[in-house]
Amino acid sequence: MNTISRKTELPAWVPLTRSIAFVLSHLRILGWCILLVGITCVLTWGGYVESLNFINGLTGHFFQHQPVADGIRGWLMVKGWQVLYFLFVLVTRIVSFYLAFLVAYCLTSPGYVFLSTATEKAFLGTSYQPDKGFSVRGVVIDLIEGCKIGAVGVVVTFFALLVNFIPFAGQAIVLLLYIFYSALMFVDYPASRIRWSLGRKIRWVRKYYKRSFRLGIFPALISMVPVVNIFFIALLFPLFTVHTTLNFIAIERRSEPEKTV
Repeated sequence: MNTISRKTELPAWVPLTRSIAFVLSHLRILGWCILLVGITCVLTWGGYVESLNFINGLTGHFFQHQPVADGIRGWLMVKGWQVLYFLFVLVTRIVSFYLAFLVAYCLTSPGYVFLSTATEKAFLGTSYQPDKGFSVRGVVIDLIEGCKIGAVGVVVTFFALLVNFIPFAGQAIVLLLYIFYSALMFVDYPASRIRWSLGRKIRWVRKYYKRSFRLGIFPALISMVPVVNIFFIALLFPLFTVHTTLNFIAIERRSEPEKTV
């Protein structure tokens, strides 16, 4: 009998440079990446504009008329109004952008699952095991799973804000939170194809914490850059999806028991 060893067929780790080369060498996957970037940007921008219009509709009257600068009290009121208006503009823009991206992320989840599936099919070739194919039920499940990951992101962000006040250690904890959440976010796509639950995805990240750290560190560092992070994440999201999928496949296939023929 011949033994088929997956450990000799698949690499232990797929570096990011190889993932980039993989995308560039498969035109269909490259085209799907470009399409997803465009859809994500359009949905994010549309959600951003609509959320700002909604917020301005609720609070716009307050900032339409500046207080009268009459005496010292009036001068202080004007300066306070200007500071308040600046903070209002800053916070509403940032919050609107993040919420818009979160909605875009949830809505495009089926597309990224499809990208992950196409990546797996191209990577494995004849050894790829197809699923049941496209179905409305599958799209709904992908949307629900995307919303679950988005909800986890909201919890992680809230917890990170609290932990950030801890001197020295707080910043390190926040970075680790975002690293492992980023890994979970991208593992969601290949794991959703085989219908893993959220709990099983989290257990995978914990079990392979060293690999998860490597998968999540670059996206986490980008996400912590103020303002421009949303643009870089939108542009690189498909690449990180492909990169995580390739490593997820390699890890899962190498961990399976060897078959004999």
